[in-house]
Amino acid sequence: MSKNEAGLWRRFSAGLARTASRLGEGIAHLGRRRLDKATLQALEDILIQADLGTATAEKIVAAVGRARLGQELDEDEIKSLVAHEIEAVLSPVEKPFSVDASKKPFVVLGVGVNGSGKTTTLGKLAAKLQAGGHSVMLAAADTFRAAAIDQLIVWGKRVNAPVVAKAPGTDPAGVAFEALERARAEKCAVLLIDTAGRLQNKSALMDELEKINRVIKKLDATAPHAVLLVLDATVGQNALSQVEAFAKVAGVTGIVLAKLDGTAKGGILVAIAARFGLPVHFVGIGEAVDDLAPFDARAFSRALLGLSDSAAS
Repeated sequence: MSKNEAGLWRRFSAGLARTASRLGEGIAHLGRRRLDKATLQALEDILIQADLGTATAEKIVAAVGRARLGQELDEDEIKSLVAHEIEAVLSPVEKPFSVDASKKPFVVLGVGVNGSGKTTTLGKLAAKLQAGGHSVMLAAADTFRAAAIDQLIVWGKRVNAPVVAKAPGTDPAGVAFEALERARAEKCAVLLIDTAGRLQNKSALMDELEKINRVIKKLDATAPHAVLLVLDATVGQNALSQVEAFAKVAGVTGIVLAKLDGTAKGGILVAIAARFGLPVHFVGIGEAVDDLAPFDARAFSRALLGLSDSAAS
């Protein structure tokens, strides 16, 4: 395990502690036993309870059965087998977030439902991009809530990035348009646009999101260049319907799973990856500005099962 991988494992391990505890307790109850059909069924139930989803759990358990059926295994051996199969599901969606320098500004639209951690995630992303040498501008296009505007302004000050913000009730598409004009004039490398927390069953709000897309395309036909869907890990299986809705309406290009440190449902990312195959760029594992970690399938899988650093290498 490289130094970078070890660092990610430690961060994921801390963020996924509650999920790992749930999975670990379940597998510990299996004890050392022969891997037969009854044991595999019990293991499948444990994975479903950790929000991996029925279909994904069945697939993982079937693979474990094909590899070691009839063999006597202890707790750590079962965990290692499961982690290996989870990594196989997650590896195809492990995609680093990158900025296309030929698009200036590179326009990123942040979408998601109320309370998902979207504004905070964009603030953390601004800090990460600036640390990587990119100039960043933020746009407060969530004009339905004054608190959202204030929150983004605070983040702008925190990471030293300019913020385009208007009074509550201002047309969100107008804010996005003005921000793009200003970002172009000031030659910013990246424009991060925060949008209202849109509930997937609210057609009017979804229409507003489509309007933002139409308006910014008047200035840049290729924009937005990335649409990041921020999901709250604590909602578990409800995240699946959110991905489906936003993928249809917003043209989601990548996923950020926030609030992993506050849930025992971290396995939902495995279900999302298996069902949708959308790139996963980051996971949120804490409140600090640098707690937006690049997604790493191996480190995540090992931490999800609570495997030690040495066991993960």
